[in-house]
Amino acid sequence: MQILLPIHILAGTIALLCAAMAVSSEKGKKLHVLSGRTYFWCMVAIFLTAIPMSIITSNIFLFLIAIFSFYLAFAGMRFARNRKGVATTLDWIAVSLMILSGLGMWILAVIYFSNNNSQNIPLLVFGFLAIALGYADFKSHKNKTATGKERLSRHLTNMMGGTIAVITAVLVVNVDIKPVWIWWVLPTALITPVIFWWNAKVLK
Repeated sequence: MQILLPIHILAGTIALLCAAMAVSSEKGKKLHVLSGRTYFWCMVAIFLTAIPMSIITSNIFLFLIAIFSFYLAFAGMRFARNRKGVATTLDWIAVSLMILSGLGMWILAVIYFSNNNSQNIPLLVFGFLAIALGYADFKSHKNKTATGKERLSRHLTNMMGGTIAVITAVLVVNVDIKPVWIWWVLPTALITPVIFWWNAKVLK
């Protein structure tokens, strides 16, 4: 745990910086690609440290959020690389885990609600997002439509979703505010409209 946490924090910090560079740089250019790849591998490190930490602390909430966050980065990377729109076995496994994590969040939200734990609110929100985003990717895989502009749209949506997850984690850990669920939901509420706007431009 003492080794995992510093790695987790460092990876999160670098991921956030790389996300900012990827968003602000010209798409397809060297800086965008390099920062995007670095961001992805930082998300891998975040995932590989979050999972054992969640198991050690018996934190199901963190376990599900780790799957949710990593899927977004993984799917974003896959849509960037897979120009043919043909899903691999790994893609199907990943999207299935994403949807299952959303269902798991909803189940945990019910348990939290019955125990008067306000964290049921972010669980409901993220559960919905996990299922909605997972289903959207599932349809893209099934219909093999993730090519051209739609591929870019799926790439953008997932990468930005992963970035929201990192921003959320930074705020939750470093800014003390009550109720806690506000920081869990606020970045999603503020940045999601930007994703919709950006997608509209891409798909135009």
